[in-house]
Amino acid sequence: MTWRLLRASCLMWAALASSLLAAEAVRKVNDDASLRAAVRGAKPGTRIAIAPGRYQPGVYVANLKGTKDRPIVIEGADLTDPPLFEGGSTAWHLSDCEHLVLRNLRVRGQRHNGMNIDDGGTFDTPARHITLEKIHVAEVGPQGNFDGIKLSGLDDFTVRDCTVEGWGGQAIDMVGCHRGRIEKCIFRGQPGFSLHTGPQTKGGSSDVTIRECFFDRAGTRAVHLGGSTSLSVFRPQGALYEAKDIVVERCVFVGSQAPVAFTGVDGAIFRYNTIYRPERWVLRILQETTAPGFAPCRNGRFERNLVVFRRADLADYINLGPNTRPETFVFRDNLWYCEDRPGSSRPRLPADETGGVYGVDPRLETSEGSRFKPQNPEAIPYGAHAPGR
Repeated sequence: MTWRLLRASCLMWAALASSLLAAEAVRKVNDDASLRAAVRGAKPGTRIAIAPGRYQPGVYVANLKGTKDRPIVIEGADLTDPPLFEGGSTAWHLSDCEHLVLRNLRVRGQRHNGMNIDDGGTFDTPARHITLEKIHVAEVGPQGNFDGIKLSGLDDFTVRDCTVEGWGGQAIDMVGCHRGRIEKCIFRGQPGFSLHTGPQTKGGSSDVTIRECFFDRAGTRAVHLGGSTSLSVFRPQGALYEAKDIVVERCVFVGSQAPVAFTGVDGAIFRYNTIYRPERWVLRILQETTAPGFAPCRNGRFERNLVVFRRADLADYINLGPNTRPETFVFRDNLWYCEDRPGSSRPRLPADETGGVYGVDPRLETSEGSRFKPQNPEAIPYGAHAPGR
């Protein structure tokens, strides 16, 4: 056998072996028993494809670890008909996992949390490299501190193209989470749910970006940058801030008592967002954790946002709480328009704004499908649809 034939033969067997390995790695499941068996036996590179249908909630996954090049993937097999996990206390609980992808799943009607991902209480070994994609969470709670998606001690994570509608506590609650992205998600409130906040970063969270999301009456504080957390569950232990280095950009906010609350955060940027008709304040600057040495809420930036409001709806433009440093906040290049009193479009702010524009009607297309895009050319450089970035 010539070396060319030998080489071709080797390549053929290598391709066959790779094909067989890939076939073995895909586990197709269509009932609760086969799903749980597949999860227990998952190895790096395993893909579990769940057939359409209804499945029992309470799927618990611990110490499941893929690798960077061979993550473990658990997904609905049919993009048009995701499997449904309905009822129970929690639909999915992932503990101390790494390099894991969950996508194309529906969870609904849980009493406590829809999805729960944590580090198993081992603060020095966080859960890492988890991706949630195309997950639809609905009707969790409905009252009390029960979350659509609960994340505790999670690093290097992505939540993408997910929808959360109707929850008790937080749409996404992040306690001690770091280096995360929440992008292209929808958060929608529902009557009868307490809707405390939308996504919340607290308990020592840092380096989290929330971008290109749509918020429809998504809680009393639609995005909550910081909060109030027991010091015993901070990650890292000893952190003297609820959150730091948080970015919210290119999002659309409709309604909510306050679209954004800065609470015990040490550095956060809220930029290129569109706010439409807030119900009580445009933003809040608060401090809820006052332990010794704890950073007062400070160093926020509110830039290039497009704000349309009705003065009759607002208690005030900004709610300032005690023990905060509002003078450290920067307000720059925002467009403000008061629909019912255009001459009162210029807000009272705790620090002077530079480059602000007041009283220009952006003529928003006020429908979810249009995502509240401005039609006035003067407003194009502001808000979620501005070119650039």
